[in-house]
Amino acid sequence: MPLVLASGSPRRRELLAAAGVVFEVVISSAEEIHDPSMSPAILCEHNARLKAEAVAALRPDATVIGADTLVFIDDEPLGKPADLEEARTMLRRLSGRSHQVCTGVCIISPCGKAQCLHGLTEVTFLSLDDAAIDAYLAKVDPLDKAGAYGIQEFGEQIIAGIRGGFDNVMGLPVDQVIAALE
Repeated sequence: MPLVLASGSPRRRELLAAAGVVFEVVISSAEEIHDPSMSPAILCEHNARLKAEAVAALRPDATVIGADTLVFIDDEPLGKPADLEEARTMLRRLSGRSHQVCTGVCIISPCGKAQCLHGLTEVTFLSLDDAAIDAYLAKVDPLDKAGAYGIQEFGEQIIAGIRGGFDNVMGLPVDQVIAALE
């Protein structure tokens, strides 16, 4: 039975491939929401379900995995920045503080059954001045990353520590996804 990842994220593709999963990619056209009144788990699972449902409608023969990752600070979801100035603003806000990264996942089987799950990881940032932020942004494209950063790309320049799954911060709680697929 075909397995489809409803995401254009190169990090999610890398994580699934490293786990030995064989899959295809069909990018979802679903529009995410960023409703601060929703809890991180509910919001990310909702967005993941929207993405999975959009692709499942195109590929009813396949099991479809949708995912959504958001950074949460002060109960506010941070998605992908629109431009470099917004990326700087996000990194300044995260500087010297802890925040949560939530990745919601929804797996829809060919019979239409949906199973949703999420991973939560606490990330603590180093204190960053403008020079440190500019140095980081010179090495990383922040525009395709929730919260304007990627833990796997020069994360040591900005991150003091994490509690929880590294892969969840990258964009997919792999062990949970593999268990759900089995």
